[in-house]
Amino acid sequence: MTELSKYTSFRVGGPAGKFIEVATDSEIVSAIESAGSGPLLIMGAGTNILVSDAGFEGTVIRISNNDLEAEIDACSGATLKIGAGENWDNFVAMTISRGFAGLETLSGIPGTVGAAPIQNIGAYGHEASEFITRVRTYDRKEKKLKTFTNQECSFSYRSSRFKSERDRFVILDVSFQLRIGEETTPIIYAELAGALGIKVGEKASVVKTRKATLELRAKKGMLLDPADRDSWSAGSFFTNPIIDEKIANQLPPEAPRWPQPDGRVKTSAAWLMENAGVHKGDSIQGARISSKHVLALTNAGNATASDITALAREAQRKVAEVFGITLEPEVNLIGLNLQ
Repeated sequence: MTELSKYTSFRVGGPAGKFIEVATDSEIVSAIESAGSGPLLIMGAGTNILVSDAGFEGTVIRISNNDLEAEIDACSGATLKIGAGENWDNFVAMTISRGFAGLETLSGIPGTVGAAPIQNIGAYGHEASEFITRVRTYDRKEKKLKTFTNQECSFSYRSSRFKSERDRFVILDVSFQLRIGEETTPIIYAELAGALGIKVGEKASVVKTRKATLELRAKKGMLLDPADRDSWSAGSFFTNPIIDEKIANQLPPEAPRWPQPDGRVKTSAAWLMENAGVHKGDSIQGARISSKHVLALTNAGNATASDITALAREAQRKVAEVFGITLEPEVNLIGLNLQ
């Protein structure tokens, strides 16, 4: 049996009942249909999942299609359709090398292109949904191909209809609309602006912005490095909470606050953890909070999925006790829960 620990960035996870690798639309659809109504897990790079030590008893399908189609117009920019199995950062690097702008602040995010719309990945003031035009899927319920426009994807902070209906739609490819240009739009994230040596609201070179983004992620342990166990994680384990204004007003004045269009307030999961007594380097058995960033839970030394889950529960408990806020995992838990 195939051990899923070989295919996840945490390097943990038990065996799959059945494991299939597919690289074309026909292979993907055939594998899905062969699985029938039994448990099914779709995998890409395995960088945003934590799989139980008991494994997954159903069928695991690992998608690796990476075909690219491009339509380029000097005025309207570039429309790129890319297979769901392509490595996300390789795709970002390719867009920049070909003179396209837009995805530079999303450099270094681990995972595949197909995962981008599911999580609506984002960093440094931008989200994938700003650039996605269409998502082509296989609808397991209706047993047919279905394409969604951007509006039909129901994008929100770290979510989409593909996340809320995860067992229904399997993403085959994603289309992006990008500008042609050497400069970014105004940099709106203070940390990135500082790294670039500019003021918030100023523009920068796309190439330099990618470089600065990768350097910032590396300092936080958010770039996967096979030689560095401090990076054996799934990136940020928790999402930044979006809370009612009344709850936000009860936080200390120095707590980060980002007002949302619906009147609620986003705050920082990392700040909550650090101010609730969660520290870099805290550990339970082989699981450890990264020494670089408190949001990264790592497999620091032959950790099990149970070790990592226990560490996450402890962080969750401390934040709830101090601030009355329950942190929600950004990582997809397979056969596990934090309750």
